[in-house]
Amino acid sequence: MSTVGFGQPSRSGDDPWGSVPDEGATARVLLDVSGRITHWNDGAQLLLGHTVAQTRGRPAAELLADPAAASFGDGWPLRWKGTVGLRHRDGRRVTVRLLAHRLQQHESGLDGWLLVSPLAGTGRTAEDDQLPLSAFLYAPNALALYDTSIRLRRANRAMEEIIGLAEEEARGLRLSEIGGKAQSIELEEQLRQAVASGRPRDVRTRLRSGGESSEHAWLARIAPVWDGGDELVAVALSAVDITGEDRAQARLRLVNDATGRIGSTLEIGRTAQELVDVCVPRLADFGHVDLLATPYPHGDAEPSLDDGVLTLRRVAHRSIRKDTPEALVEPGQVWEHAIASSPVRAVLSGESVVLHKDDPAFRTWAEQEPVRARHARELGVHSILSVPLSARGVTLGVAQFLRYRRPDPFAPDDVLVAREIVARGAVCLDNAQRFTQEQQTALALQRSLLPRTLPQCSAVQVAHRYLAAAGRTGVGGDWFDVIPLSGARVGLIVGDVVGHGVQASATMGRLRTAVRTLADIDLPPDELLTHLDDLVLRLSDETGGEEEAGDIGATCLYAVYDPVTGSCTIARAGHPPPVLVDPETGRVTTMQLPAGPPLGLGGLPFESAEFSLAEGSVLALFTDGLVERRDEDIDEGYRLLHDAVTPQAATSLDARCGEVIEALLPDGAPDDDVALLMARTRVLDTAHVVTWEIPDDPAVCAIARKNIDERLTRWKLQELLFTAELVVTELISNAIRHASGPIRLRLILDRTLIVEVSDTSSTAPHLRRAAGFDEGGRGLMLVAQLAQRWGTRHWAGGKTIWAELQLPDDYAGSVAALRVQSVSL
Repeated sequence: MSTVGFGQPSRSGDDPWGSVPDEGATARVLLDVSGRITHWNDGAQLLLGHTVAQTRGRPAAELLADPAAASFGDGWPLRWKGTVGLRHRDGRRVTVRLLAHRLQQHESGLDGWLLVSPLAGTGRTAEDDQLPLSAFLYAPNALALYDTSIRLRRANRAMEEIIGLAEEEARGLRLSEIGGKAQSIELEEQLRQAVASGRPRDVRTRLRSGGESSEHAWLARIAPVWDGGDELVAVALSAVDITGEDRAQARLRLVNDATGRIGSTLEIGRTAQELVDVCVPRLADFGHVDLLATPYPHGDAEPSLDDGVLTLRRVAHRSIRKDTPEALVEPGQVWEHAIASSPVRAVLSGESVVLHKDDPAFRTWAEQEPVRARHARELGVHSILSVPLSARGVTLGVAQFLRYRRPDPFAPDDVLVAREIVARGAVCLDNAQRFTQEQQTALALQRSLLPRTLPQCSAVQVAHRYLAAAGRTGVGGDWFDVIPLSGARVGLIVGDVVGHGVQASATMGRLRTAVRTLADIDLPPDELLTHLDDLVLRLSDETGGEEEAGDIGATCLYAVYDPVTGSCTIARAGHPPPVLVDPETGRVTTMQLPAGPPLGLGGLPFESAEFSLAEGSVLALFTDGLVERRDEDIDEGYRLLHDAVTPQAATSLDARCGEVIEALLPDGAPDDDVALLMARTRVLDTAHVVTWEIPDDPAVCAIARKNIDERLTRWKLQELLFTAELVVTELISNAIRHASGPIRLRLILDRTLIVEVSDTSSTAPHLRRAAGFDEGGRGLMLVAQLAQRWGTRHWAGGKTIWAELQLPDDYAGSVAALRVQSVSL
């Protein structure tokens, strides 16, 4: 018969039960999902007398002694057991114990039920009674029996090997007396509690086996033992060595901890330190991270080796010992590695390198440095692991780990764990390096946009501070500036662009440039803010709708101080008002200004306010990060600011500026960027300023020149007489020709000689090039050639044309020197 029966080898390999031995000790039948017989073994034929050919494809219900009572379907459980009456081929009833298994196709390749019934070995024999004792003695798990006093009664061979004693040598001793360790006492207490409660329990512990130097992890299963009368007579202890599982779990926890702990910041040193902190002491006794000066891209030329050595920079290290005696260099220092050393081999190959004490390469590594060799001998270093720090196809450096207190060397599983952790650390270090490079670029951009040094001017003495927000890149949108204006005046400005980072810094740079350009044409503060508001709207449109106008918004405060009149005109656009310190009383006040909308809203007006400031007044302009806190009212910030700017005896303006920052930001880590600009006002007295009212008559040019001669002679500036006369004559003539009403001539001796001619006309002159036969048009060209700079500014009643003439190089005409000279003038 060529039919393949159940339990018979299948040539096609489709029968998963073909490898099960086909013998008559068990009757086995396989049914399909409809309950028909598909396989029939020899045991089934012995049991019921039917052959394979007679049963294949036949409904199994027909073999029951009572077919009418048969039930069959998907409602059957996955496994069923019970007694069933079957009908033998000769017609007699056969009662058997039956076990039915539901077969599922995805597990066995078949779909249906497996029915089994034992035919032999069902009775208990005398030999069976001896099997438990043999099984106890030779079981692979360590087994021991203790009486209710927790004294050893029996121990199998595996337990004897663990405790290092034979059963006869340990019988009668308690577990604590057998082990002699603290863990033994704890385990004995667990046995005692099992006896008291009568309940089993599982205990994990770590113990050294007899004669071994390293600990093993054990799972101890404790179970009470009862006699036939339900009396507790002993307690059983089964010990399973789970060292492999324990170490695997420890490695997994280490990798999980590394994922959470490494990369908490974008600082290179901090990230490297987090890497070694994770690995020491859980993986190694000492670890360090060294970085290449230039990352080494895989596939490119090898990093340059000077005289056969590779220079690395120590970034972080950690030891289980105090003061880290294993380290030959400190973080930040560089040191050289020979090409044969394990760190260089790891860097060049991109693979981990493991050295053990008996390896020749280990001796080479130690002997490269006499101090290293001595430390290795003294500490007993026996195993080294070097893992390259590689991320995104680039090797950044190497992480190296040493073992000397832990007796076991680095195993392959340790290498895998170290590679996983170092790979995580390498990505974080690469992120930190990229961030550092981008931060340096952004900081360089911001430094180029912010004033590196403020101009020296006679109008005010200034001091400033700038702090980036905590946790930021150090790049923000706050800015400040001091802009020299015509007539010895000065413009003071602080501003704050919404947001942080390079985008905010770039926007700040554009606004600062715009302010300087608008200030250069002498726009009043309110008009300047109006033009700046239009610029912010245009910047928003340039983003192509990617940002809302408010997202590119800004606040700004602009002040113009005139040292001749002592007046200060201020306008603000949604910016905090400044504070003013009176020089005589020391009283601090918050200046009351029209609020003005923030820049970027558009269509809303700005207003200016004018103040008269006494000489020595201190004006503090700042961004909101100085006085605003998330958990405090802004009034509290202003109160602290008032206290901080109060004059202190013998305190310079720069020192006072630092005191303000320290008082309001004691931890030096503001929530927002902070810009602070403090200015102490000065006044130019009558010794430095002279004014003449000029009649509307061309004949007065001669009188004006005479007045100029007298004044410059008193100022000892005879060198400038000719130039000054030409400029004054041209400006007065121009005013008489094109304007009407009173004309005012003013000279200001500052760091330059300033000539100003004011009239009531609002028409500004224009510089043009005259043709060969033109009778006019050369005057302003002449002024432009003679003056260091010149321009026009408008005021409510007209305009002023001004020109600045450079003082002689050897003239000690600074404001400080002139104040001394003015005593005799």
